[in-house]
Amino acid sequence: MANTSSSVSRAALLAGALALLGTLTACGGSDGTTTAPQRMPAASGTDAHPTNGTPSRTAPGDTTASSAKSASPSGPASRPTSKSAPGAADSAGRSRCHTSELRASVGRVEPGAGQRNFPIVLTNTSSRTCTVYGYPGAAFVDADGRQLGPDPKRSPGFRPTTVTLAPGGTAWAGLSFASPETSGARTATPAALLVTPPDERTSLKVPWTAGAVPVGGNSSSVFLTVFGAGSGA
Repeated sequence: MANTSSSVSRAALLAGALALLGTLTACGGSDGTTTAPQRMPAASGTDAHPTNGTPSRTAPGDTTASSAKSASPSGPASRPTSKSAPGAADSAGRSRCHTSELRASVGRVEPGAGQRNFPIVLTNTSSRTCTVYGYPGAAFVDADGRQLGPDPKRSPGFRPTTVTLAPGGTAWAGLSFASPETSGARTATPAALLVTPPDERTSLKVPWTAGAVPVGGNSSSVFLTVFGAGSGA
């Protein structure tokens, strides 16, 4: 993915959500192929995902994220995520970022086309340069740590790119769901969002302050995109 300003990335996410609203058909979850997070899937009427997997843009194989984003420290929790990285180290010898070297946060909501879009942000808190590649793992949980709703679905049509994080650098992935106020989905209000970096099995716990989320019924699916450089702000 070519380096772009945070505002452009944020605008692209919302624009993609609007464009995808007209291309949805009802179906189950799909891992699909992937690209950098330049648009969000829309979830409307029934659980749905785009049937056209063609990305709006293709990203190059390596980008460097240099912006830093402060957030409250988050505690670890155990939640596996499927393997998505191409290897333990890239061609420059940089290994992937481990959970212990990262801090997770959730950016401000970007509403649009009857859905709510959030950037999930990982910040490199270590003193070394490392990489992230692919989808995050995620789950909403209550105050007792019980998961609310099914696992989020991987949005198809996004091609992963290796994001290189210098110390203090950030990467973001999109999280999206239909607005519960209009979708008719059954809802719950989470206490936290568990975020698992790609290829890791230990999660970061982020307090959730954005209200109710869909956990059952029509339009209850939550979607994730792959990581790209920046904070998505």
